[in-house]
Order: sequence, then C-alpha cells, then structure tokens
Amino acid sequence: MAALSDLLLVDDDDDFRSALAQRFTRRGYQVQDAPDGVAALAEVERRQFAAAVIDLMMPKMSGLELLEKLKAADPECEVIMLTGSATVETAVKAMKLGAYDYLTKPCVMAELDALVDKAVERRQLAKENLRLKAILQQRQPQSEMIGESPALKDVWRLIERAGPTDKAILIQGESGTGKELVARALHRRSTRADQPLVTINCAALSETLLESELFGHEKGAFTGAVATKPGFFEIADGGTLFIDEIGEMPGSLQAKLLRVLEDGSMRRVGSIKERRVDVRLIAATNRNMADEVKAGRFREDLYYRINVLSLELPPLRERKEDVPLLTKHFLGPDWAIEPQALQAIERYDWPGNIRQLINVVDRAKILADDHEVLLEDLPHEVVAGVAEKSSAPSPAVVDLSNLQTDDLSALQRAHVVEVLNRERGNKARAARALGVNRRSLYRMLEKYGLHTTDASKPASAE
Repeated sequence: MAALSDLLLVDDDDDFRSALAQRFTRRGYQVQDAPDGVAALAEVERRQFAAAVIDLMMPKMSGLELLEKLKAADPECEVIMLTGSATVETAVKAMKLGAYDYLTKPCVMAELDALVDKAVERRQLAKENLRLKAILQQRQPQSEMIGESPALKDVWRLIERAGPTDKAILIQGESGTGKELVARALHRRSTRADQPLVTINCAALSETLLESELFGHEKGAFTGAVATKPGFFEIADGGTLFIDEIGEMPGSLQAKLLRVLEDGSMRRVGSIKERRVDVRLIAATNRNMADEVKAGRFREDLYYRINVLSLELPPLRERKEDVPLLTKHFLGPDWAIEPQALQAIERYDWPGNIRQLINVVDRAKILADDHEVLLEDLPHEVVAGVAEKSSAPSPAVVDLSNLQTDDLSALQRAHVVEVLNRERGNKARAARALGVNRRSLYRMLEKYGLHTTDASKPASAE
C-alpha cells in the first residue's frame, strides 16, 4: 500500500470488527479499530486516517452522526458505510453527509476490499493534486552550476556521491553562491527525483508565517486562517524539502523541526492531530553553524541532525576561471562582450557572488547597443582599477587652426558620417574608431541631426 494507508474500522460487533482488522492488516493497511463513535472520534483527534469503515447501527452514536462529526474533524478522510438494513433514504443521507460509498451487510469481503482500495486511492489522488498545485506555483527552470574550476569539480563530486543517499545534507556558503542550484542537483540525483522538491526560505518569513508554511494550519487557527492549508512538509511527502537560510529559524520552531526529522511526525498549527510524512531534508545557510550552536542560537541536536553530510560552496573569487563561462552563459548566445569589459569582470572580486554577476550582466544588457557589452556598460565598482583601453584607435589628427566654426562643424559631421558608413552603421565599432564612447557618439548624432538612415548615406548626400 502507499504511504498514506491508515484505516479506521468502527463496529460494535467485536468478532466482525476483529476479523476486518486482521484482514486489512494482512493487506498492508495500518489499522485502528473502535467499538463505537465516541472511541472513534477520540482516535480521529489523535491521528489522520486515509479511510474509515463505519457501521450504521451502533450504541452511543449512530453511524450517520459519527460520519457527520468525522467529516467535520477530517474532511479528507474517505468514509464507507456498512448497514444491515439499507434504505434509499439512509443511503442518500450518508452520501449527502460526505460518504464515499456504502455496502449492505452481510457484504462480500472482496467487494469491501475493492471499495476500501478505491477510497484510499481517491484520498491519495486528492493529496497529490494539492501537492502538484503547490509545486507549480514555485516551479523554476532547471539548470546546473556552470564552471570547470577545481573548486567546482570538488562540489560536483560530492553531489554525485551524496545525491543518491537519503541522508540530510547541509549546504554552506556565502550568499549568492548557488545553494538552491546545488539542492536541485542533489534532488535530481536522488531516488526521490520523481517526487516533489519544495523550497522555503526562513529569512523571508515571520515566525508565525514560517510555522504555518512548514507545518500547515487548520481553519481558524489564527487571524486570517480562513481555510485549512497543508504545510510544505505534507506537500513534500515522499520527496525533498529544501530549507534555505536555516540559520535564521527561530528557536521555538527548531524543536518542532527536530521532531519531524526524528520520527516523521508533525501537527498543523491549531491541530492536535498527528500526521506522518516521509521527507528528505536539504538545508542551506550562509552562517557558520558551529558558531551559532556555541552562541546558543541554534540547537546542537538539530545541527547534528541536519548535518549528516556537509557541502561547502566556494565563493566566486575562489573560482575566477569560471567567471568568463558564467558571464557568457548569462549573456546568451546572441550577445558579445568586448575584451576590456570581460577583463574587468574577471578582475572583480564579486562579494555578492553569482547573484551579483547576474544582476551586473542584466544591467549591462539593458544599457548596451547592438548586442555587445562594452566596458562603459558596467557599474563603476566593477570598472574601477582597470587600465584605460589602450587598443582603441585614436581619432585622425587634422589641422583645424585655419577653419571657421561652420567649416569645422561640417568637417566633423562629414568625418562621423564617413566612419559610420565604413562600419556599416554599427555604432559600437564606429565609436571605437572615433575614439569616443557611445554616449558621446549619440550626442554627435543628435548635434549634427544624423539618424540611422542619414548615417548610411554618403557625406556628399547631406
């Protein structure tokens, strides 16, 4: 049977109930039985069930009354009614109250087997649908880390070894080094790759919201909880949960996290009902967790639980040989970058690591023309310290001492047009040939009333 296969049997006939319990236990279900509705509701308060088989006629509480109370306590549980005197009226009422189906006693056991299996399958499909909706909301394009540096190759070796295990992994590294990419690579290489990978960032959420996102909540558990909501542990059941910036997790939640990691048990906010999940944990942090433990900000027992395997990501300044590959990857195949700009990018230390490099490349693409990034398109802090370009040709030297202002302006205009024609209208190359930056070239074009169509005409055409 699948992971969620807890079955509740409620019947006041001890022999019949015992026989059913033995039968479904042999078929792989985790069975809990109760002799009446009161005992059944006590079990429902403590534990989540995939399905329940309920007798209609019982002392203390009728089957219909139990059905109504059970669906109010756990709407997700599928209920099958058993009755020795079924009427159309009771059957219709049971279905209106949310019963999955009903059978008349004495029933054929094979029919009950099939009905319970279908009810559990329906419950599992409903749960899977909830998970898929949540996963689609945070779906991100898959990509791998890029680079050929020895430091990155060491990381890949650890990913290949650790990925197929089911152990908890702690990824440590500075902000922007690609910890989520590593988590996704680990998940894709695991035995859970066909199950969901769910991610959450502790630093982005308040304590109350973080608890609700991780463990879920019941309707009315707090102000704004207008509906019951499963948490990320439930959504990731069978798969992987990636908790980013785990060093930011409040101490009050660390104990709750430790418990679910130890035995798979958890409770939604506002609920006393225990639920069980099977989740592999991958955590990440930019803090020194050993120091956090010594300072008393992070539980030592939780630290050892999440740090079964540790993976340290190198900052970008320690893998400089990967910077050109990353830059060209983020630029894309239709873009070029001049040597001076690439040299400046390689020399920079990148305190914000890959995230900062992505932002700089995106900024440069906005400022650049003709799909080519130049040195002037980079931020000042990246360019600072880089020598002035020495390979740019100097503008032609012309004796202008005897020329009048109008003549000088006409000569300059003709020279700009000539260079643009020679460079086939490519403003980036024309600017380099003129020994100016592109912004200066644009000011010239505006000053002389030149437009793209004008620049392609011979000077004599003006």
